[in-house]
Amino acid sequence: MKRFLIALQFLTIIPIKKNIAFDEDSLAKSTSFFVLVGLLQGLLLIATDYLARRIFHSDLVAGLILLVLVLSNGGFHLDGLSDTFDALALKSGGDAAIDKQKRLAIMKTGTAGPIGVTALFFVLALKYLALNNLSHFQAFTYFSSLLLMPVLSKWAIVMSMFYGKPAREDGLGRIFINRINLREIVTSTGILLVLIVLSSVVFSRFFSLYVPDKQYIFYIFLLLALSLFCCGEMMFFKKKFGGLTGDMLGATSELTEIIFLFMVIAWSRFSI
Repeated sequence: MKRFLIALQFLTIIPIKKNIAFDEDSLAKSTSFFVLVGLLQGLLLIATDYLARRIFHSDLVAGLILLVLVLSNGGFHLDGLSDTFDALALKSGGDAAIDKQKRLAIMKTGTAGPIGVTALFFVLALKYLALNNLSHFQAFTYFSSLLLMPVLSKWAIVMSMFYGKPAREDGLGRIFINRINLREIVTSTGILLVLIVLSSVVFSRFFSLYVPDKQYIFYIFLLLALSLFCCGEMMFFKKKFGGLTGDMLGATSELTEIIFLFMVIAWSRFSI
């Protein structure tokens, strides 16, 4: 329970009764329960849809859902996305080692450049359009997407920590990457699989929503695709930065949510 509360305190601005003291090792071990924090956020998104749809048009509901998602994270991951893309915009000077150090220095400035702002705009716009599009799909597809989107993004963070190596000796990324091991991956993935199965059962039996016959096939493809994305992204970050930082984990979370939404839409439209 303590590790879940540490993860909740670290990843969200959701208030808990008291701040829980933790060290670096406890913070790293709390990654096993990141997906449960994502589940809590997913339930919050469904509640937002339930309440907002009784008052507002579906276009506005999608915006409110996105707003709640951003606020619940405290803009934490978006900040990392902006810093990462600003650093990637650096033009190479011909020396790979110097370029890596310059990119890392850009990420520590704390100010958003034009590329970072552009990345924020497109990420938020694409999420809004995808959520609005999904609201016109079958009820199970829509609600399961709201529930699992933050769950999968948290799982992708843990996978990236496992694949990556720290880009520098200080910073947030080092705390996780130096301590996470196979146990955290297995625990996180096990919880994720249970949540996927339970969500389908609950939506079908208790809310009488139709679950497509090939839904579990989709989840298999989805997890394979996200695993490959995390692995490939970490290789890319290693080439550009020499490793992984906390900002890049935030970028991973944001990009994973877009990939997930796009895969849901594509599968729903073209699967037979």
